[in-house]
Amino acid sequence: MSREDFDAVILGTGQAGMPLARALAGAGHRVAIVERELVGGSCVNYGCTPTKTMLASAYVAHLARHAERWGVRAGAVEVDLAAVVARKRKVVEEFRSGSRRGLEEADGVELVFGHGRLTGPRAVDVELRDGGRRRLAARRWVFLDTGTRPRLPDVEGIRQVPTLDNTTVMELEETPEHLVVLGGGYIGCELGQMFRRFGSAVTLLQYGPRLLGREDADVSDGVAEILRADGVEVLLEAETSRVEGTDGGIALTVALPDGERRIAGSHLLVATGRTPNTDDLGLDAAGVATGERGYVTVDDRLQTSVPGIYALGDVKGGPAFTHVSYDDFRVVERNLLGDGGASRAGRPVPYVLFTDPQLGRIGLGEDEAKAAGREVRVAKLPMSSVARAIETGETRGFMKAVVDAGSGEILGCAVLGREGGEVMSVVQVAMMGGLPYAALRDGIFAHPTLAEALNNLFSELDG
Repeated sequence: MSREDFDAVILGTGQAGMPLARALAGAGHRVAIVERELVGGSCVNYGCTPTKTMLASAYVAHLARHAERWGVRAGAVEVDLAAVVARKRKVVEEFRSGSRRGLEEADGVELVFGHGRLTGPRAVDVELRDGGRRRLAARRWVFLDTGTRPRLPDVEGIRQVPTLDNTTVMELEETPEHLVVLGGGYIGCELGQMFRRFGSAVTLLQYGPRLLGREDADVSDGVAEILRADGVEVLLEAETSRVEGTDGGIALTVALPDGERRIAGSHLLVATGRTPNTDDLGLDAAGVATGERGYVTVDDRLQTSVPGIYALGDVKGGPAFTHVSYDDFRVVERNLLGDGGASRAGRPVPYVLFTDPQLGRIGLGEDEAKAAGREVRVAKLPMSSVARAIETGETRGFMKAVVDAGSGEILGCAVLGREGGEVMSVVQVAMMGGLPYAALRDGIFAHPTLAEALNNLFSELDG
C-alpha cells in the first residue's frame, strides 16, 4: 500500500477539526480530515443541535399546558414524540449536510470516511468505511479531535439491562412511561425535565449531595426546585448499587439517606459522565501521553507530548463545550498560521444549562472565589423582582454576582432565570472589558429588558 502525503491530517470532524481543515487549506496546505461516523461531531449529531431542538418542543408543550396562566385556553395537550423526533432529525441533517458540504467544497481538503489510527508520529492508517485501507502521512502536523462517548458506571447488572444514553434517548418515538435518570449533571437535568414535559414520569438520581456539583449550593438548590416544580422526582445522595431487568422495564436498588429503596421504571437513562475516544487511536505507537482517565495531555498551546501533534476539543479533557472546542481551533490557528502567542490559559469559559428557565454561568462562583482566597462581596436578586420576568410570567430563579471586595472587579455571575444565558453574556462582556461592577450598576439598559435588572443586581452591593 502506497503512502499518501499531506501537510496535515486531522482525526475527527468536530467543532475544532472542521474550521481548522478549512483554515489550513486556505493557507495553502493540503489537508486530509478523517471521520469515522458523522460529520459535525457530537455537537451537531448528538449534543447541542438535537437536544436544543427537542427542548424547544418540550417548552411549547409546557406553555400549552399552562396557557391559562396567561389568559389563554389551549385545551388538552398531546405530544407526538415521533413528530418531535422527526423535526429533530431534519434540523440535524440540515446542519450535518451543511458541514459536510463545507468540507467537500473546500479546495485543498480531502474528507476521508473511516477509522484512523496513528502508526507513528506522522503516520495514520485509515480503515475505510466502505472497505479497504489508506496510509496517510502528515508532513507537518497531526490533529486529534475525536471527542468522547458516554461512560457506563461500575454498577452491578447495568451491562445486562437495556440502557439509554444522551444519543439513544433522543431516538425514542414513544414517550417512556417512567424514565429513571442516573446522574444529576447537565445532561441529566436537561433531558429529565424535557421528558417530564413530554409526559413521562421522571426520577432523577444524583450520587452527590446536590445537582451540578461545581455550582454554589443555592444555585444547585434552585435548579432542583425548578425540576421538582415540573414534577421531576429528584433524589440526592442516592447511591445505586444494583440494576436488574423486570417484566415492565428495569429496577434499581438505591441507598438513600433514609434507607434503601427499590426504584422501578420503564427506561433507564445513564448520564454519569463521558470517556475519551482515545483507546483505539494508536497513541502508544506515536508516543502521545494521556492522563489517568485516558484524555490526551496537552500544554496551553494544545500541543501533545509529541511535537507537531495537537489535541483539540473534548478529547483533551477540561470543559466539554462546543465553544471551547471552537476556541481551541482559534488558539491553534493563530499559533500556526497567525502571529502566535495564543493560549488557552486563563480564558473565560461561559456555559449555559438549558433547563427552563436557564442557568447561565461565567467566572467564579462564591465557593470557588472563597476557596481561592479572595475576599468577596455577593449580590443577589430574585427574578420575582425583575420587571420583564414578571411581565412574561417566569419569575423562578435569581441573579447572583461575585465581586472582589477591594477592587470592585466582577469575578463571576450566575443567572438562573428566563434567558439566563443571554443575561450572563452581558456580564461576561463587562468582565472581558475589565469593567468594575459599578459600570453595570449605573449603565443605561433598554426598558423593559432582562439585562436592565443588572442595575438592581449590582445596586445590592451599595447597602
